[in-house]
Amino acid sequence: MTRYQTIDDLEVADHTVLVRSDLNVPIEDGEIGDDFRIVSAIPTYELLLDRGARVRVCSHLGRPHGPDPSLSLQPVAHRIAEITGWDVGFDTDEERITVMENTRFLEGETSNDPQTARRLARGCDLFVQDAFGSVHRAHASTVGVAEILRSAAGPLLHDEVEALGYFLGDVERPFVVVLGGAKVSDKLGVIANLLPRVDRMLIGGGMCFTFIAARGGTVGDSLVEEDMIEAVTVLLEGPDRERLVLPADIVAGDRFEEGADGRVVPAGSIPDGWLGLDIGPAAAWEFAGEIAASSSLFWNGPMGVFEWERFRGGTEAVARAMGEVDGFSAVGGGDSVAAVRALELEDTISHVSTGGGAGLELLEGRALPGIAVLERWVR
Repeated sequence: MTRYQTIDDLEVADHTVLVRSDLNVPIEDGEIGDDFRIVSAIPTYELLLDRGARVRVCSHLGRPHGPDPSLSLQPVAHRIAEITGWDVGFDTDEERITVMENTRFLEGETSNDPQTARRLARGCDLFVQDAFGSVHRAHASTVGVAEILRSAAGPLLHDEVEALGYFLGDVERPFVVVLGGAKVSDKLGVIANLLPRVDRMLIGGGMCFTFIAARGGTVGDSLVEEDMIEAVTVLLEGPDRERLVLPADIVAGDRFEEGADGRVVPAGSIPDGWLGLDIGPAAAWEFAGEIAASSSLFWNGPMGVFEWERFRGGTEAVARAMGEVDGFSAVGGGDSVAAVRALELEDTISHVSTGGGAGLELLEGRALPGIAVLERWVR
């Protein structure tokens, strides 16, 4: 694991500290839909302010190609002010804490352009990397500025690395991993790295249909990644195949719409013209049982189309079972976290991660550039 300094290793009083946060939150018509990442970031700002620092916050929002008023971070600055009662500046140096404009409005952000990094670092003395959800990207605001300013990991980042890193070490058993979401290709690295370590790996969501198809099942019009069939077959025939648990049944719909007709069918017998939209009740019961028996549990990815009430039963069953686990549990990925929060279960889970892709890459065993760059400042 990469070594790095933390805020406790920095003398921040009377210094201007650039903090890279992950404030990439859903905004529609200027209204923030979910402020989980904002709430999670605030303790770091509070810590720095209490220690006498001036704080400049930078983050990306969405994927704009140049300035886009609909993706301005101004609503985020307003929300921070609402939550804390602080005077929060926006794109100005006049307040003790300022939120800078969306880093992806800058042309050289995603290419880690040195000039863009210098522009972001201008007027700052120190850099705190606290954007766990972005450290898998080598951008100017995640890597470039850390090559210029003395840098350390923030508390949120450190907590994420410690929590998710637990699953790569000597975990309490049984160790269960639950994976869902749409694509096998997004999680193949995690499956390959964790499957030999786990006692059970439960596969749901759209990705399970590639496994079911590889096993010779009929999946109707369900999502199947044909180019992943060979890789999945290797897993299904490999030495750890007994650790994989696929759904016994599926809730299928006659179309991909919220109002679709639904019926429960065996997982490998989805009729033509129908597609799987959730794991079925038998699968939900089995998954919940495996989860309840676990002492270490990681979950990433919904079991179905959670946004639609008719097809959220599997995801809800997993979330509720997870809330009953006595051991160490962690959930990552936007949809999974949203499900846990919607059910008001986040306080029953050991660690609710702010990162999706970054968490998966960490669990793949890959070096994350936004963390690796911090090593240069270790003395």
